Amino acid sequence: MNEHVKPDAPAFRTSLLEDAVSEPRNPTSNPTMGEVIAARFSRRGLLKGALAVSAITTTVSPLALVAADQAKAETGSRFSFTEVEAGVDADHHVAEGYDADVLLRWGDPLFVDAPEFDPNAQTAEKQRRQFGYNNDYVGYIPLPDAEDPSSHGLLVVNHEYTNEHLMFPGIVTIVDGKPQVAEATQDRIDIEMAAHGGTIVEIRKVEGKWQVVKDSPYNRRITADTEMEITGPAAGHHRLRTVADETGTKVLGTINNCAGGVTPWGTYMMAEENFHGYFLGELPEGHTEAENYKRYGVPDGTYDWGKFYDRFDVSKEPNEPNRFGWMVEVDPFDPNSVPRKRTALGRFKHEGAESIVAKDGRVVFYLGDDERFDYVYKFVTAGAFAEGDREANMNLLDEGTLYVARFDEDGSVTWMKLVHGEGPLTAENGFESQADILIETRRAADLLGATKMDRPEDIEPNGTNGRVYVMLTNNTRRKEDQVDAANPRAENAFGHIIEIAEAEGDFAAESGTWEVLLQCGDPSVAEVGATFSTSTTENGWFGMPDNCAVDSDGRLWVSTDGNSPKATGRTDGLWAVDTEGEARATSKLFYRVPVGAEMCGPLVLDDMETMFVAVQHPADGGDDWPEFGRPSYYEDLSTRWPDFRDDMPTRPSVVVITRQGGGKIAV
Repeated sequence: MNEHVKPDAPAFRTSLLEDAVSEPRNPTSNPTMGEVIAARFSRRGLLKGALAVSAITTTVSPLALVAADQAKAETGSRFSFTEVEAGVDADHHVAEGYDADVLLRWGDPLFVDAPEFDPNAQTAEKQRRQFGYNNDYVGYIPLPDAEDPSSHGLLVVNHEYTNEHLMFPGIVTIVDGKPQVAEATQDRIDIEMAAHGGTIVEIRKVEGKWQVVKDSPYNRRITADTEMEITGPAAGHHRLRTVADETGTKVLGTINNCAGGVTPWGTYMMAEENFHGYFLGELPEGHTEAENYKRYGVPDGTYDWGKFYDRFDVSKEPNEPNRFGWMVEVDPFDPNSVPRKRTALGRFKHEGAESIVAKDGRVVFYLGDDERFDYVYKFVTAGAFAEGDREANMNLLDEGTLYVARFDEDGSVTWMKLVHGEGPLTAENGFESQADILIETRRAADLLGATKMDRPEDIEPNGTNGRVYVMLTNNTRRKEDQVDAANPRAENAFGHIIEIAEAEGDFAAESGTWEVLLQCGDPSVAEVGATFSTSTTENGWFGMPDNCAVDSDGRLWVSTDGNSPKATGRTDGLWAVDTEGEARATSKLFYRVPVGAEMCGPLVLDDMETMFVAVQHPADGGDDWPEFGRPSYYEDLSTRWPDFRDDMPTRPSVVVITRQGGGKIAV
């Protein structure tokens, strides 16, 4: 998700933005990750290292040292491909010898009887039967009877948010050189609501190319109006009850679905991230939810949905925001099933729900809360995964333990239980039950002293090497007094990747150790403090790690969100990152997106012959690209990717990458 700031022109929104407040929403004095890193890696220790290098270079040429490092890393790298050149233009680019084919575009029909996309005649009814907007998470679930599981299955895709200035003709005018978006209409809002949510679609590989199966009984759109069930410890709680749902167990829709996951039993997990932006209005004076909503930034009013639907106006439905910010589980094999909001996994700005089966059979889900100074979580099911018995696993997510991470200076990580009655999580602090802890997960984590992180996004367990990789996108609010030798960046614009090793290789453990795999950014700029290996080229470094994937060989792929063409001379993309041996911290650019786009996904199928990536909001923010130099909107776009037709707008799309002639990717 983009680093979120509102544009100067209030009616012109470039994206749904995470946070526009001047101060962090986390009010605690809990240590930040920057402070922990600084304490762990002291200036004295780093100076010793620097002095040692100085001593060596008195007898050995620095260039010779660099060449030796490069030779070691190149020999040890687990990735084999010719690197893409970093840059900015209107198209996408993939490594030499690979094809990057558009599989699904916004508006593509998903059913035999669905209408073809007509950008000048959009309706909510049509959009409910077409591929949604701003595709983010991409997952794949093989069909049970598929001859080749890696060639025939269900693609599941989240649709995070909408950019109306890129979607609709005739709504932007330029006033004094600034773009203004026309007042919202109900028709336009209804289309946006239908473009949110998710898509389930059957796909198969035919003669080496993937295609959509439009007559599949599994194809389905999930939207902001789809009926859902609330389950788990918070279901039925009075804080989730509304005029429309006096039971507190039913809710319409899911919103701002960012990263997600696929469970070991073959269900689809949809994360609800920046839900705060969909609410407007003011709570009644003295309302009991005031402090809760302040901690989540509700209401924000980025979207105008509350002008037409009372449930998005907190003055009319003050409990409605408590019904969002959850993980949603969907059975993709039953198109009539009711999606379930699984409250046991906590309520926050969820980014991702990647899972792995622990040694004792319990299932562990890693969860990020994507806001500056918020936390890393994991959930461990109470019950064990039953291999081959899907029905027995279908409600595993209603019982278990939610943990939040504390990263300590000695390199240890402690997973602290968010359990009612333990420590400060008692009635004396306003938690009458486990339901209250889950509704106010952030406040509960505050009281436990969790470590404040720099925007935790995707978190991926690696079953091959037993490690866990945490993407920390950035934190531009780091203060000057946090600058030190190990953290030399005030306003951390480029982010980190943290590597966790759980105790005894057990993903369900309550402790472990941590290291910084990478401090990101341009290593040629000394003050940035990036830590890529010396063999990483000028194309290979990246900033703003966001989504990631671990392939069947245990190799790490990292996609980015936020590279500024003006500031970095490059778009976002997908990088292959070595995590082992002499090549550790070496990165290579494999795929880059068109101007204005964010790189989402990625996903590598088990046979490693197919990779799916999601290209979100291409053409956004044209004034950040000097070659275009002005705001980008429907009639005047910085790129018309992927169709490049004058009668078509830019369209977020899922792209499938395969090796020309077949074979494994980057091997």
